[in-house]
Amino acid sequence: MSYEVKEFYDEATNTLTYIVYNNLLEAVVIDPVLDYDQAASKIHTASNDKVEKFVDQKSLKVLAILETHAHADHLSGAQDLKKRFPKAQLAIGEHIRSVQAVFKEFYNLKNLNVDGTQFDLLLAEGVHRFGEIEMETIFTPGHTPACSSYKIGNNVFTGDALFMPDYGTGRCDFPGGSASSLYDSVHNKLYRLPDETITYTGHDYQPGGRELKFKASIGEHKKENVHIKATTTEEEFVKFRTERDKTLDAPRLLLPSVQVNVDGGNLPEVEDNGISYLRIPIR
Repeated sequence: MSYEVKEFYDEATNTLTYIVYNNLLEAVVIDPVLDYDQAASKIHTASNDKVEKFVDQKSLKVLAILETHAHADHLSGAQDLKKRFPKAQLAIGEHIRSVQAVFKEFYNLKNLNVDGTQFDLLLAEGVHRFGEIEMETIFTPGHTPACSSYKIGNNVFTGDALFMPDYGTGRCDFPGGSASSLYDSVHNKLYRLPDETITYTGHDYQPGGRELKFKASIGEHKKENVHIKATTTEEEFVKFRTERDKTLDAPRLLLPSVQVNVDGGNLPEVEDNGISYLRIPIR
């Protein structure tokens, strides 16, 4: 079975969304974005509109919406896409439940279910099928404890585990994150895939102002990744990643994003005045 990949780039959050489809026109969408204007506190759906337009142009049947993890830098567009593609199943790695438990306490979200039932499927590690699309879920914790990568054909969608080789890897200083776990995920899982396997990153920050890039081979990463080459030791990586993370600011949309994304992309319930409200802790 051959697969085609179409990318969509949200410049505001440097996020990449992907549609993967086969010659039967079956498709999955990976990491959709709900556009959020923080200053105006308004949402819009331009990113999902582009996804839907492409689906319609190609006459695709969207069978699944896949989240690589509970994102901390953008709101998930999964629920909006489910309204557009009601037959699509929303799926995420089964360890999302541990992340839900952490952020239920952090935000004091008394009504948040922490059993993962906001998602249609909680994926175990291994092979899953959506129609004739065969996908391998590879648990790649480190950035968060519940990150997954999805291998479809010769393509692997790594979320925030691997960026482009010239930008390295995702940060590991969120609750439950671990540089040691990320080293294991990359060095002992992703880097054991064939060198010709193509990685698709969850973000591209265009270092030095270069043009957008979003895919590279495993072989390229092993030779050129600025954070973790095939020869990098765990001690070297953990030391570097830990020191670097201490210098990073919190993502701009961290507080709005996580409370929505651990709830499957559901926005807070509309209150009696017709408005939804996000919770922002003050400490």
